[in-house]
Amino acid sequence: MDYDFNGIKIGIAFTGSFCTYAKIFEALHALAKTGADLYPIFSNHAAEIDTRFGDSKEFLTRAKDITGHEPILTIPGAEPIGPKSMLDILVIAPCTGNTLSKLANGISDTPVLMAAKSHLRNNKPLVISLSTNDALGMNLKNIGILLNTKNIYFVPFGQDNYKAKPNSMVAHVNLLPDTIARALSYTQIQPVIVSHCPPEPGSSDAKQ
Repeated sequence: MDYDFNGIKIGIAFTGSFCTYAKIFEALHALAKTGADLYPIFSNHAAEIDTRFGDSKEFLTRAKDITGHEPILTIPGAEPIGPKSMLDILVIAPCTGNTLSKLANGISDTPVLMAAKSHLRNNKPLVISLSTNDALGMNLKNIGILLNTKNIYFVPFGQDNYKAKPNSMVAHVNLLPDTIARALSYTQIQPVIVSHCPPEPGSSDAKQ
């Protein structure tokens, strides 16, 4: 399905689930093609840690090249998002269990969490693209809290490896555009929890 987000200001906030970055950057490229005005935001760890999945400086450069904006890397840099009404919608992708738990408990000690707090003050939608090894463990209660919190929406997610990591769940990033489109109308895409990644809405494989 083709999406028209022309002129829509979308914040894309990266946290430290580095294994998902390849899919997140694919989604970022796809969103850029919709005409959206994209603003990258990085948590401290996302901006500083190099892993086997890539170099932090490379990720920052790629985000700037795709969006045309310098990434927001500090709490003072993220704080004006609310007062200046900088965004129409904010997406935390990927959203780690650490960020999820802090968000559910009102903690804003990283640029991403400050961005979320500042953005939500304007009663605008926040989308969570989950990626955590303890979704069905310690973080299950926090998922429940956020599912029941005004203006917060989830990209549909499911268990990614129930045999080796039975508590792990990850978002189906191919559904991010449709999640955003619905969240802009303050509607949660359904179903929220899916066992296998469904086809994109409107594709030839999608069930009618």
